[in-house]
Amino acid sequence: METRKRIYIGLLAGSLFFTVLMVTMVWYLFTNRDLIFNQILLIVIALITGIIFIILATGITSLIIMIIRSKTIPSLENTARIANELLFPITLIVGKLLGVNKQKILRSYIEVNNYLVTSKKLILPGTKIMLLLPHCLQNSECPFKITADINNCKQCGKCKIGELRDLAQKYNITIKVATGGTMARKYVRENRPQAIVAVACERDLFSGIQDTGALPVIGVLNRRPNGPCYNTDVDLEAVEAALSLISKGG
Repeated sequence: METRKRIYIGLLAGSLFFTVLMVTMVWYLFTNRDLIFNQILLIVIALITGIIFIILATGITSLIIMIIRSKTIPSLENTARIANELLFPITLIVGKLLGVNKQKILRSYIEVNNYLVTSKKLILPGTKIMLLLPHCLQNSECPFKITADINNCKQCGKCKIGELRDLAQKYNITIKVATGGTMARKYVRENRPQAIVAVACERDLFSGIQDTGALPVIGVLNRRPNGPCYNTDVDLEAVEAALSLISKGG
């Protein structure tokens, strides 16, 4: 496993340990009471906790196995996704306690997600893939509205929208530019792609991956030489590499 993947998987496992620790503390408090009601309640809590623990532990183990094997386990994908979603908030807390930067955790999460998506060995026609871009990639001084139609781009060279459009045409894929999560979700609902390559910052990629559920999303981080959400940039080679992993063309 690469270092970036290890960060997230390690914190995910740490989150599970943290959860077990908290449950053990609750257990201790209840076992020091003598009332019959408390004993019954303790048994119920223990059973529920045991079931949750088994599901989460199975999910984390599945993630690790899939990464090591570079191959998904279809029967365990949903379990892995549930464990991932339930433990992520705790992962952030554990990371904060350990002094791990939130952006680094999100990048690691995206890296793990991308690895799992590519390990599915998807080969889709270009028409079933969407390239989703943030509006901040467009030069801020450009007068042409590309969120309505990216073909309004005049390819002046001040940003990479034109080159990304050419890339979309090369792979015969749908390309959309969104101003935010609401518009991005609208595009997904309308076009119903079978896979998405999305360009955004860590926070927006994480939110997008969470929103799409089981729909495969490969995230490509943007560059922010001028700060967030303003005249951002992206590595065209990274975008094409993501597309080539899942696309068979037209």
